Amino acid sequence: MTKLMELYNKRNTLVASTRAFLDAKHAVSDVLSAEDEAAYNKMEADIQALTKEIERESKLVSIENSLTQPTSAPITGNPAAPVGEMKTGMGQSQPRSTDEYKQAMLNALRSNFRQVNDVLQVGIDESGGYLVPEEYDRRLIDGLTEENVMRKLGTTIRTSGEHKINLAGAKPAAAWIEEGSALTFGDAKFSQIVLDAYKLHVAVKVTEELLYDNAFNLENYILTQFAKALGNAEEDAFLNGDGSHKPLGLLATTGGGQVGVTTAGANLSSDEILNLVYALKRPYRKNASFLTNDQTLSAVRKLKDANGAYLWQPSYQAGEPDKLLGYPINTSAYMPLPAAGKSVLVFGDYSYYNIGDRGTRSFAELKELFAGNGMVAFLAKERVDGKLLLPEAVQILKIKT
Repeated sequence: MTKLMELYNKRNTLVASTRAFLDAKHAVSDVLSAEDEAAYNKMEADIQALTKEIERESKLVSIENSLTQPTSAPITGNPAAPVGEMKTGMGQSQPRSTDEYKQAMLNALRSNFRQVNDVLQVGIDESGGYLVPEEYDRRLIDGLTEENVMRKLGTTIRTSGEHKINLAGAKPAAAWIEEGSALTFGDAKFSQIVLDAYKLHVAVKVTEELLYDNAFNLENYILTQFAKALGNAEEDAFLNGDGSHKPLGLLATTGGGQVGVTTAGANLSSDEILNLVYALKRPYRKNASFLTNDQTLSAVRKLKDANGAYLWQPSYQAGEPDKLLGYPINTSAYMPLPAAGKSVLVFGDYSYYNIGDRGTRSFAELKELFAGNGMVAFLAKERVDGKLLLPEAVQILKIKT
């Protein structure tokens, strides 16, 4: 630990003890006694002395840092410690949560990264970009949640490397034996699924007029565009991905859900939807729901049971989803359209689809790429993977080939 950090810690400890001393005395009396006032004045003087020592040490550290810089480049001093108000719940280990870092990122975007504050160096990305401030990162996640149905249905985890998930492939079975007979042993088999990370990026072009116009809400524009693009690409991969440089989708032939029902003809029937529900094992049906596209949903809404009642049950209460056979139904534009051989309706517990977010999202500037057109481009990137852990947890209805 550096001397400057030691001074910071000593001052923080002294301030906390002074506050505790003052609160304890005020709990007994609103007025300090002469002895207590002398003790408090001593503490306050010690705090002021430490503050002056911190200022002196900070200046010295700044001078020492400037001396280590190449003489051919502008001499700048990195801040000795993160400054700016930290957000509630954020520690010193997360400097991207400071108000100064957030404002510095916004200024850098508006100035085509010509105005880069030293504070951005604490979050510099290894590929030459800058990490998204904590507030932006959370808002980007919020945008993805609104756009991406699979992020609402699946289980999202944060990974720092290859994430191995252990699965019980076969469970031991009990057997009846006569007393005194030899024991029989069943083999319990286990397997692993590995969540890796695949790179997903989106780039947008912004005209210089919009970029330099402070009245234009650049922050919301970029976050909205990035969230929509990333969310759409993710949802498509989480459903239809083949696992090649992208996540393995829910509908993948190998590693996806199980085909529980194949239609007898080119159209859906009410009996086939009932068969799909009961193709899913009972334990999974407790948290199960349907997933389809709007065109298939239009056909499903017209189906009736043997008594002439519609299978579709519209919602009559705000916040409650429409239901099919008593189960919620979700739609995605990336579910296949009704056609021969296509998986058009899914029923299952999607919490067994795990989405692994690797690291944090980051911004980068594409320098000079569109300078001739009077535009500036920005890049957002993330690394993510997705896999269905238990294929039996999701049953698929396919149209007959």
